[in-house]
Amino acid sequence: MTTIKDSVHDHIEVEGVAESLLDTPEMQRLRRIKQLGTVQFVYPSANHTRFEHSLGVYHLASRALSHLGVEGDAAAHVEAAALLHDVGHGPYSHNIEDVTHRHTGKYHDDVAELVTRGNVGQVLEDEGLDPKRIAGLVSGEGKFGQLVSGELDVDRMDYLVRDAHHTGVPYGTIDHERLIRELTFVDGELVLGEGNVQTAESLLLARALMNPTVYAHHVARISKAMLRRASERLLEEPDIGAEKLRRMDDADLLVGLRLNPSTSEFAERLATRNLFKRAVWAELSDVSEEILTADHEEISELEHDIADDADVDPTSVILDVPSRPSMKESTSRVMVNGEIRQLERESPLVQALRTAQEQQWRLGVYAPQASTKRVGRTAANHLGLDIDGALVKDVRRGIHATLDEFE
Repeated sequence: MTTIKDSVHDHIEVEGVAESLLDTPEMQRLRRIKQLGTVQFVYPSANHTRFEHSLGVYHLASRALSHLGVEGDAAAHVEAAALLHDVGHGPYSHNIEDVTHRHTGKYHDDVAELVTRGNVGQVLEDEGLDPKRIAGLVSGEGKFGQLVSGELDVDRMDYLVRDAHHTGVPYGTIDHERLIRELTFVDGELVLGEGNVQTAESLLLARALMNPTVYAHHVARISKAMLRRASERLLEEPDIGAEKLRRMDDADLLVGLRLNPSTSEFAERLATRNLFKRAVWAELSDVSEEILTADHEEISELEHDIADDADVDPTSVILDVPSRPSMKESTSRVMVNGEIRQLERESPLVQALRTAQEQQWRLGVYAPQASTKRVGRTAANHLGLDIDGALVKDVRRGIHATLDEFE
């Protein structure tokens, strides 16, 4: 058994197959991938990694299994899946996942190739575990897959607390000990026991508050969009494919961007935090359905049209259209009067938080600071937006600022 000191959970005891997996190159690579990607440009202390998060998920999974009375082979498979759940992440975590997915059709939880072969596959087989079963658990399959990837999974419980701890933002601080203690299986479904509507609401509220202040902060979104654009250009080079890109770590990608003439400017901007600025920041109600449903090619076309009409370099206009607001946690299941019910049926908070999410949603157009006014007006015309409402005004820092405006 190995005991590891953790910044969130204090001491984590790692044993069995998890201990054998720790030193595989696939797991060690996660030490070099930041959990929150470009959020570090907003919160300098957000330098925690996918490796420590994976340890935290393993720890919480072990505690949950113990509480649920799950032992032996079933527990070993779930613990291995919990530790390996992020082994498929590419550099900068989720930041360029959409780029690699367009080329490979795979997201970070498509880990079958990593856990069935190579070092990880060999360790699992040596320990008598089924790699394919573990890959299924990572993607949320079966009864115990809900614990690894679901509405009440231990992944969410760890990252909310860990991200809050490392950013210094208190909104993600949840009572994960109570959440684990109240988990139970009813007819194969993972639910929270009687009297825990508020416990489920706390998870929902934490995620809803962390989103605008951390995950979707405008500086994090701009730097993510720049990294995504640079990665797309890098993939146009003959010697770098999407499979190679998704197996890089953060440093590999940054070096690759620096060494390539077509991406070196982006690399320099990211390295020195000389980021693009907001030219347009438009609300959901002002954006047409055509723009909301536009695919990658259509967005690229719009970017080129805006750049042409604004007479700026095509690489210096980025149109960022987030997905529609969603709230996966609202479907969490809670026992109420002996009946399994979805949280959204029992909580008046759900609709209020959905409304808040829609009000916080913004379409962004980003450009170098010198051209934001020209690009903003051109973009607003192309996108059919109200210029007065969509263009970004100068704001005195700290005066009447909203949660997503501070830097």
